Amino acid sequence: MTGVLEVSADWLALREAEDARSRSRRLARLAAGLAGDARTRPLTVHDLGSGTGSMMRWLAPQLPGPQAWILHDWNAGLTAHATDAEPPRDRAGRPVAVAPRVTPLDRLASADLAGADLVTASALLDVVTAQEAHAIVDACLAAGAPAFLPLSVTGDVELRPWDRRDIRFARAFNEHQRREVDGRRLLGRFGAPIVRGLFERAGWHVRTALTTWRLDGRDPRLLGEWFDGWADAAVEQAEADRDRALLDQARDYRALRREQQRHGGLSAVVYHLDVLAWPR
Repeated sequence: MTGVLEVSADWLALREAEDARSRSRRLARLAAGLAGDARTRPLTVHDLGSGTGSMMRWLAPQLPGPQAWILHDWNAGLTAHATDAEPPRDRAGRPVAVAPRVTPLDRLASADLAGADLVTASALLDVVTAQEAHAIVDACLAAGAPAFLPLSVTGDVELRPWDRRDIRFARAFNEHQRREVDGRRLLGRFGAPIVRGLFERAGWHVRTALTTWRLDGRDPRLLGEWFDGWADAAVEQAEADRDRALLDQARDYRALRREQQRHGGLSAVVYHLDVLAWPR
């Protein structure tokens, strides 16, 4: 096992602006205070499942410096996008140092987070396994570093205009998020609550925020790509479950939603949970 599900750099680029708008700035400010102010050595941030570095680009300007970011991902091709680009700047306008690491999450250890002042992981907890979730929490506990883990899907989606078939498709999508992939059973919408509970059981402080993607005609490509992926996953799950009712509805339902989008009449709210944990 080399990591969690593969994603494309194009999809990460498409969603980056909405991710940035959606993450909890209240928790980010609290995380910045917990990480500490400028010191004799750089403030060291470890970003798990970093992808192309979008979390770094969003959070680095909100943190004091100097900063050093360690980007952990199982896909070196994605982290290359971050290391090849001009680095973001800290709160004082200084460029941050960036270093990539190929890190399988199921084997994450406290040594991998050595020297961490803050650990981050954006849009990750819903696509990990129970073993990987425990490894992430155990490594953070051992390192004693606060963890800011935003944008894990809750499974709740609101489409407008409402359609009675939304409920069936949402249920199938949520089951798809819990599927087994190459022997790995994903946590899906339970990922963030499980990680929150693990930190609380360890005696850490935990704060959460319910955050949302709000998708509409302002970014039709993102809305279209999200809906297609959401519906594809529901149909794939229906095929596995032999859910004939959903499969019979899929063509007309998708045609209706696409027609609504073409006329600017479709919108969606996708709910996420942001988690911040730190030692007492």
